[in-house]
Amino acid sequence: MSKVLAALAVSVDGYITGRDSGPDRGLGDAPMLFDWYFDGDTPSQVFDGFKLSAPSAAMFDALAGRVGAVIAGHKTYVDSSHFGGGSPHAKAPLVVLSHGPVAEISEQQTLANTIEDAVAAARDIAGGKDVGLMGGGAVTAALEAGLVDELVLHQVPILLGGGRPFFQELPEHVQLSLVEAVPAPGVTHLHYAVVR
Repeated sequence: MSKVLAALAVSVDGYITGRDSGPDRGLGDAPMLFDWYFDGDTPSQVFDGFKLSAPSAAMFDALAGRVGAVIAGHKTYVDSSHFGGGSPHAKAPLVVLSHGPVAEISEQQTLANTIEDAVAAARDIAGGKDVGLMGGGAVTAALEAGLVDELVLHQVPILLGGGRPFFQELPEHVQLSLVEAVPAPGVTHLHYAVVR
């Protein structure tokens, strides 16, 4: 069965956006969280326009190549300008997780009201490939439901001091096991398996 994974850029103090994130300002005042996507000399084999360091490209492409569908929470969807009617992933369709109505859903996007429905829909669409998660709320809901298999923190060496946290409050501890740690210029990739 396909795996469910979350791989997000995050500050050392746990934020996936800076302050003042919102529509058309998805990262708020912290665009530097994504600098490592463009500061290298190795082109991504999955995402056009990304030029990463060699270690980051190897890690990023290995993960991105596994993904067959992406789930994004409503706030991430809105703040990312609806992904232009497509998906944040070059080769994986989008499922939007929302408990209410969502503006501008396109024919290339799927709407789900619960994390369980979103994961089921994404698995159907993914054709045996893995499901990626975007947004702190979606990741937290999937962790609460016991649906996450892997977490990857692309940890950027900065303390933002505010913004949107990667994880919201969880009702209980989630044990992780380190799969690998890959240091790279401007980022350290921390790949964890969720222990069940």
